[in-house]
Amino acid sequence: MIGEFGHVGVLYGGSSAEREVSLMSGKGVHEALRSKGIDAHLFDTGRYTLVDLIGAGFDRVFIALHGRHGEDGTLQGALELLGLPYTGSGTLASSLAMDKIMTKKVWLQAGLPTPAYVALTPESDPGAVTHQLGLPLIVKPPHEGSTLGVTKVESVEALRSAYEIAARYDDEVLAEQFIDGRELTVAVLGKGKSARALPVIEIIAPDGNYDYEHKYVSNETQYVCPAELNSSLTESILRIAEEAYVALGCEGWGRADFMLDKSGKAWLLEINTSPGMTSHSLVPMAAKSAGMSYADLCVEILSTASCKVRTPSDH
Repeated sequence: MIGEFGHVGVLYGGSSAEREVSLMSGKGVHEALRSKGIDAHLFDTGRYTLVDLIGAGFDRVFIALHGRHGEDGTLQGALELLGLPYTGSGTLASSLAMDKIMTKKVWLQAGLPTPAYVALTPESDPGAVTHQLGLPLIVKPPHEGSTLGVTKVESVEALRSAYEIAARYDDEVLAEQFIDGRELTVAVLGKGKSARALPVIEIIAPDGNYDYEHKYVSNETQYVCPAELNSSLTESILRIAEEAYVALGCEGWGRADFMLDKSGKAWLLEINTSPGMTSHSLVPMAAKSAGMSYADLCVEILSTASCKVRTPSDH
């Protein structure tokens, strides 16, 4: 089976604000695939062009990119046009999941639990927004990850500056109801009815601040996997994660992030369709808890690489 993968490209780096994380993810995936005897090669999409990608002659690619032009459907569309099989979700699911506002609309339509929100504009009335969502609330750019541009707003007066911080990253800004509680995440593998959730992870960051530093650099953040939850709550969260993943049309792999409030209700925050694969990353941690090594996880994800747009000749 290993030989069937052919000449494999690991797409990493890129040009998004999450480039440094992607460089770490790509190197980890590359080493893991090579350790399994796969002919894998790194390809930095931030340094090389699509013309270079065509010239590389890859048979399939593993997307280890995060953020814009890697996780948002744009690259996936180009790969579809090139007929180059790739890992993870397709163009539509990738772009939907990258947009936290659109994600919420889909989830709410599907009856899934996600915090209340307001799409902010420069004309938004801070008083009306805080009245609707309560205080504190969270302000974030809806197309970024790794907690970039995120602010916890404690007062009406602080909303404007929080908006300006998020607006550096995005044309539109998301204000979201703050959920006080435990931070959980669930990795999902597969597609449609075959999608399966891996064990729940609880993230315990210093002072509850799971920011960029505590995600990728610091060793102070604690991870509990499987999370210490009763069996019925665990099953409920796993089911919600799978339903949230399928509702967006995700496939291959992904990771759903939750908050568990004081009453024991789980709230969906977002889904990552190209999650981190660094030494601090959560999907490999969940896979290990389920009995799957990092290298085996990478091979399983690679085995699902495909083009998602079918043509009449495919039938």
